[in-house]
Amino acid sequence: MSLIGETTPAKAPSDLIKEGSDAGFMADVIEASKTQPVIVDFWATWCGPCRQLTPALEKAVLAAKGKVKLVKIDVDKNPVYAGQLRVQSIPTVYAFADGKPVDGFMGALPDSQIKAFVDKLLAGAPLSETDELLGMGRESLDLGDVGGAAQAFAQVLELEPDNLAAIGGLARCYLAGGDAERAAEVAALAPPGAKNADLESVRAALALAAAAPSDTAEAEQRLAADAGDHDARLELAMALAGKGRLQEAADHLLTILGQDRDWREGAAKAELLKIFEAAGPTSDVAKLGRRRMAAILFA
Repeated sequence: MSLIGETTPAKAPSDLIKEGSDAGFMADVIEASKTQPVIVDFWATWCGPCRQLTPALEKAVLAAKGKVKLVKIDVDKNPVYAGQLRVQSIPTVYAFADGKPVDGFMGALPDSQIKAFVDKLLAGAPLSETDELLGMGRESLDLGDVGGAAQAFAQVLELEPDNLAAIGGLARCYLAGGDAERAAEVAALAPPGAKNADLESVRAALALAAAAPSDTAEAEQRLAADAGDHDARLELAMALAGKGRLQEAADHLLTILGQDRDWREGAAKAELLKIFEAAGPTSDVAKLGRRRMAAILFA
């Protein structure tokens, strides 16, 4: 199955962190902050706390994935704007948005407080192109527009080849289109151990497909002859789950659970949890299924 054309990933943005100057302050900070927030780090080579703070700022900015920029200004070489902003000690950090300073702090801070500073700055910022594309992809996928969703997620990967949300989303698109092999290839693009809700969902669904019986006819015949044949019902549920028919599979497993909660040491519950993971935590299959399961187990 081919959902999208072949694409070549674009390089990651190279201007997120830069050395600033008084000459470039208007362009790099004032004008740039009209399209996205800019953090200005006033520092000096002789400043010990600066050597602690600056790498932490860089880490937080890179973690924001292009939503904010960092401009580092050596106050010894560039005293003009430091003076205008009344920088009295260093390090001093200012955040700019819409051409104006909106927040700031002095001295080195722990990573947690730096992250909180960046998060607060971004809370009022407009969505980045990446966020907009991810939102479009999720909405299209929810509406059943698999091709449109795949295109949106592919565009994100052109901008950010290691974006886990886009990798997971694109893998889900191929899975929804019935191409489990391509879904597995896309999911494998994520670094080992990387976690994301869509990725976990795809991996769980692929595991269900790999373990599923290839045919449902025999199990259906046995179940038609004996509605209490839990082995047949479990086999049918696993086959349905492997085909992506998660709601039907969950219904069968909930039937087993309702009749015998401890059957085969909780086999029905174990398979149900796999289905909920494959469906995704926000899906109706998972949300409604967990409620029904809880009602049975705690009745």
